[in-house]
Amino acid sequence: MRSHTIALVCLALSLAGLAHEHDHAEQMPLNYVKYPYQAACYPGDNEVTADSVFSGITTFAKLPWVQCLGKDRNEAFDIAFIGAPFDTGTSYRPGARFGPAGIRTGSRRLTLYGGYNVPLDVNPFLSGLKLVDCGDIPVTPYDNKYAIKQIEEGHKELLHRPTFSPLGNDTVSGKPLIPFSLDGKNHPRIVTLGGDHTIVLPLLRSIYSAYGPISVIHFDSHLDTWKPSVFGGAPSEQAAINHGTYFYWASQEGLIKNGSSIASIQFHCSSSFPLRHGAIRTTLSGPADYANDDNSGFQRIEAREIDTIGTEGIIKKIRETVGDRPVYLSIDIDSIDPAFAPATGTPETGGWSTRELRTILRGLDGLYIVSADIVEVAPAYDTNAELTTMAAADVLFEVISVMAKTSLGKVVD
Repeated sequence: MRSHTIALVCLALSLAGLAHEHDHAEQMPLNYVKYPYQAACYPGDNEVTADSVFSGITTFAKLPWVQCLGKDRNEAFDIAFIGAPFDTGTSYRPGARFGPAGIRTGSRRLTLYGGYNVPLDVNPFLSGLKLVDCGDIPVTPYDNKYAIKQIEEGHKELLHRPTFSPLGNDTVSGKPLIPFSLDGKNHPRIVTLGGDHTIVLPLLRSIYSAYGPISVIHFDSHLDTWKPSVFGGAPSEQAAINHGTYFYWASQEGLIKNGSSIASIQFHCSSSFPLRHGAIRTTLSGPADYANDDNSGFQRIEAREIDTIGTEGIIKKIRETVGDRPVYLSIDIDSIDPAFAPATGTPETGGWSTRELRTILRGLDGLYIVSADIVEVAPAYDTNAELTTMAAADVLFEVISVMAKTSLGKVVD
């Protein structure tokens, strides 16, 4: 009797899953754990073996490797990881060209237990979206101008692919969702593994091609809106573009929605600003750096504000600034204190803990994050325990969990 009941349950589950079989079959993490009802139907299939984590090529979270810029150019996906191994725009310690490989190594155990995000109540790997690892964009280490062009073109090629999953309907009203993009198409989301922070200029140029000027959430210990004459002296046209000036140029080029971005440093009360910095605690050349940051459209939250307003206060300021606009998320690993993430190009003490940053990222649940990056991971300076690369991977786990819960569309009455 019991075997007959199990057979009926298995048959029902199989029939119910047919509609989603195509969605999941091609994007299951390589060490996917079968859930209990599947174990009843297929005894022995719910085991996780050591080689599923340690063997094979190292992709982000053991996702399928797709040669998106090679033979698999017609492959559709919803979220793609892509590396940008560039670090010749850094001012202090190089090595972030090895960041993509290090972050992937740090991510190997993300799906060891199945990948379910408890605080956000979602498993991004089993959310119905197709996630892939596209490898790295080929980036020359000899010519910064050409490398920046390579990064922009590689990102843009992925961004303008059709998505694997349709946008669908609003879960509340049931009405069809309309994409935020300029061309009315539902674009996939690209998560870029840096690389030093210079890469965000070509990434924003790519994002502009799909969304126009974009709001930005920027977690960093530095402003990165310095004028080239202040940061580096701009001895040449190309030297003027580096990991401390890319937001200055993004503002000059109209890539970011001035007044809609936020960076964590110091907050100036103005609800019209949609750009935010977060975790900022750098020294400056003088107060004029703040004025220049204002001109670039950013509001700031100092890292030390976490001691007075806590993570909830920081989340509140970010959400009030960005609102319901589509937003690009850029995360410098140095927003985390070097006690927790030492392997970075320009470390600054007094930062947030890994737990605090992950809490703040979970607080972005419901925001329309069109794409994201994590940068400045330089594995050569890490501990033997790989603290920084694991922190970077875990931060991205929170980001894709937020992405998986919110479609990139709006309801138009």
